Amino acid sequence: MRLLFLTVIVMIAFASNSVLSRVGVFTYGMDPFAFATVRVGAGAAMLAFLVLWQKGAIPFAQGRSYAGSVSLAIYMVGFSWAYLQLDAGLGALILFGAMQVAMFGFAVWRGDDVPLMRWIGAAVALTGLTILLWPGGSAPIHGPSAVAMALAGIGWAAYTLIGQKATDPLAASSANFVLCLPIVGVVWVLAGLTGMTLGGVIAAVISGAITSGLGYALWYRVVPQLSTTVAAVAQLSVPVIAVAAGVALLGEPLNSRLIIAGLLVLGGIGLSLLRRG
Repeated sequence: MRLLFLTVIVMIAFASNSVLSRVGVFTYGMDPFAFATVRVGAGAAMLAFLVLWQKGAIPFAQGRSYAGSVSLAIYMVGFSWAYLQLDAGLGALILFGAMQVAMFGFAVWRGDDVPLMRWIGAAVALTGLTILLWPGGSAPIHGPSAVAMALAGIGWAAYTLIGQKATDPLAASSANFVLCLPIVGVVWVLAGLTGMTLGGVIAAVISGAITSGLGYALWYRVVPQLSTTVAAVAQLSVPVIAVAAGVALLGEPLNSRLIIAGLLVLGGIGLSLLRRG
């Protein structure tokens, strides 16, 4: 029961990043690049503190990954900018769908033996994304924002794949967040160092330190106790929670297109996890 409770807490934390980003850049009008910089800075501080508390030192030399830092920056910048126009739940669905397709494409490119169920799952998820992003409908989706969120999903997929090689995930994440900070900071400088708002800063700090920093740390503690499939399936709840929170807390619309596309995206990801079953 305790393990289930902790897993639910982590999934809520991950889904909260979508809600907090939407609130920060849309509701409070904070510049998305400023939001990403503050979020990364708060996450870096929290993760560095946790590693320092556990180990007495921050092993940047062992845990750092420049490729991981760049992919993390792509995720952070694309994620924040996309929420200027996308609803919280919609953004989460695009993120997860793009991540699934990107990881599938990498496996094919690398020459992995891809099971039939993963081919079917990727096709179903891609169909859901196509329905979700197809032009027209009663609530047309802002194209550039959808592309930015898809790029964020690809960045997160790359970060995940790179992180699979880490021997100490928490230390690696701490180092990557620290190295990612100047990258997103440069993007903010190029954008003009504008758009700071008090509400946005508070949302960014919570997203970086609590739902990202502490959320990742708790996930690293929980995931070794879960099977790979259970851990992966648990993450399918994140877009669902984000959609529900967007509807309940932000008054975002819930239409049939979003429901059908969401079921296909999540169902496709779920099918791909049956390859070992």
